[in-house]
Amino acid sequence: MNENLLNINNLYASIDDTEVLKGLNLSINSGEIHAIMGKNGCGKSTFAKVIAGHPSYNITQGDILFYNQNINKMSPVDRALKGIFLAFQYPVEISGVSNADFLRLAYNEKQKITNKPPLDPLSFLELVNDKIKAIDMNSSFLSRNVNEGFSGGEKKKNEILQMSLLNTKLAILDETDSGLDIDALKTISANINALASNDNAIIIITHYNRLLEYIIPDYVHIMHEGKIIHTGGANLAKQLEHYGYDSII
Repeated sequence: MNENLLNINNLYASIDDTEVLKGLNLSINSGEIHAIMGKNGCGKSTFAKVIAGHPSYNITQGDILFYNQNINKMSPVDRALKGIFLAFQYPVEISGVSNADFLRLAYNEKQKITNKPPLDPLSFLELVNDKIKAIDMNSSFLSRNVNEGFSGGEKKKNEILQMSLLNTKLAILDETDSGLDIDALKTISANINALASNDNAIIIITHYNRLLEYIIPDYVHIMHEGKIIHTGGANLAKQLEHYGYDSII
């Protein structure tokens, strides 16, 4: 039986005194893929940032339970160390920091929290090269600055590499299909499918069905005005493609 991973109970959250999430409820077990869809401004990206612990958002009511632990007041760093990963729609560039140094620092912080020894540069390079081969990423990207000059597909591959290295338990993919051509979309989808397992869960936030043709969700949730108003199976995304959100909202 798969383990309960995330429980969100009657969650309200605001930014700059504007309430965005308004009584959101969601339960996710390990081994599941959930898609969240909805019109612009319904609260999808806010939901992702609140789960990851973005400091600009204030939880005013409700609870976020991760492996039955309340994480409402937990810092973004501590959430990440516990296995929550947010893949941004537009991954940031970090000048002056090589991808290899950035990834090794993140990996060793995770090692520290689990009482495991850190890896020296050579040992880490051996590990990360194995991961890079698995996602068909050129090893030259390790020596480049983080995301600097990367194409949209390369940035998304870099995030998949981070997910793989950090042994992510809950991956939140915020419009990860944004800016990808069809070939890059297929490649990124295959990488995500390869990382999915009974030990983790994935939340896909998207406007369109095209990503969900390659990553088949167990559940599709429709958000409207800051809460989930309808849940269905993978066919729900196809229904939305044909009839639009007005067919449900």
